[in-house]
Amino acid sequence: MKIGITCYPTYGGSGVIATELGKELALRGHEVHFISYALPFRLTKYIENIFFHEVETSTYPLFEFPLYSLALASKMIEVAEFENLDLLHVHYAIPHATSAYLAKQIVKNKKLKITTTLHGTDITLVGLEPSFLPLVKFSIEQSDGITAVSRFLKEKTLTNYSIEKEISVIPNFVDTDVFKKVSINDCAFKKHIAPKGEKILVHTSNFRPVKRVTDAIRVFDIVQKEVPSKLLLVGDGPDRSECERLTRELNLTDSVKFLGKQEALVEILSSSDVFLIPSQSESFGLAALEAMACGLPVVSSSVGGLPELVKHNECGFIAEIGDVERMAKYTLDLLTNEKKYEIFSQNARNRTLNNFDKSIVVPMYEQHYKNILEQ
Repeated sequence: MKIGITCYPTYGGSGVIATELGKELALRGHEVHFISYALPFRLTKYIENIFFHEVETSTYPLFEFPLYSLALASKMIEVAEFENLDLLHVHYAIPHATSAYLAKQIVKNKKLKITTTLHGTDITLVGLEPSFLPLVKFSIEQSDGITAVSRFLKEKTLTNYSIEKEISVIPNFVDTDVFKKVSINDCAFKKHIAPKGEKILVHTSNFRPVKRVTDAIRVFDIVQKEVPSKLLLVGDGPDRSECERLTRELNLTDSVKFLGKQEALVEILSSSDVFLIPSQSESFGLAALEAMACGLPVVSSSVGGLPELVKHNECGFIAEIGDVERMAKYTLDLLTNEKKYEIFSQNARNRTLNNFDKSIVVPMYEQHYKNILEQ
């Protein structure tokens, strides 16, 4: 198949999954064309059958705001016609599904199909803005196929937008050959972070308010009073300054390490003991999945798709949003019971291998494509 993929190329779950999917499809012999305003950050090396087409926006003074949606549609038309694409797979409804619909109306290849993958805030937050809701609903309904990354997101979409079309649930996935616990016996990073053998808690996100990173710091504040430990905060975003302020207020500046954006997560995760994800909203929880693949038990909030990923009292624990004390209790339970920790760690890895490995999920997308093309 010849597949066009459009995603946001920056750090974030939708971009990661779209890029990793494209890479796997290319390795399976499909021809993949990424169409975006920048090279996806996970496309770090040459892979045969992968091509990148940059969307350029006009800087004409008349246009106060860049016309990205139209520029994207125009590039989609160009690539679809010149490369004779079979389908466009757009990740994130806004504005990608809308641009794809426009492109399909104009392109000469009338057999071109569109499938839209919904990832989360495009449905639960941005798309519910009154000014966007009719457009999002229309764009989804005009797609030839729709997928959502969790049952939770599927139900939210059906309810919020009164969608009558079938939505297939295809979960996020991870390459378990890459994301696996590596030996850290001689790891300079771990020795630097925890020179006295302290336990390490870790959280990764884009530091938006919805991620409630301050809750992770408050959980750690309770934990470190009982068990010598450190907290690693990976990522960056609008709430970072508030998190740094809270760290100073709680006198934790020596114990909380802000690592910023990191591409090499495996070493960080392999050096850590427990992954914290206290989000207010999480359609799936890709960061938690990557941690589980590295054998980390997860302590999370009970929102969105997280309960579909984290099996309570099996490979981690789930608490109500904002229940910092309970999350801390669960974390201490893991850190002070070595036998229990080992069981949870292995369960986390096994759940990833058996349910969310690329070898299981990518074929689901391939079958989804075939079903669309046969319509």
